Amino acid sequence: MASQVTKGERMVIEWLKIKVDPQLRETYIQTDAEIWNSFLAKYPGFLGKEVWINPDAADEIVLVIRWANQAAWDAVPAPELEAIEQQFDRAMGQGAYAIVEGRGYQIRKFPQSAP
Repeated sequence: MASQVTKGERMVIEWLKIKVDPQLRETYIQTDAEIWNSFLAKYPGFLGKEVWINPDAADEIVLVIRWANQAAWDAVPAPELEAIEQQFDRAMGQGAYAIVEGRGYQIRKFPQSAP
């Protein structure tokens, strides 16, 4: 479910840098899609996610998660986030990955679409 961004609201980006065992990179990506994407899709402010792979670092993944606005991102209940994170950890195995950096960005301008 995608929410429409109304005037005065700004899309935000959740940016996560992950270090993962290079042999588990594809497993991480698939497991993330199965567990996290289906969980986040329940929330109307979730607009989508991109997975960026660094061709020069097989142990690095960047996740770019788009939210309609900061309020939509903040509306995901912490207990539910903790539960889904535990589920993901069990699926991947202890110590298989680490979130090494996380940031939030605000989108100031949206690209103009051609008529």
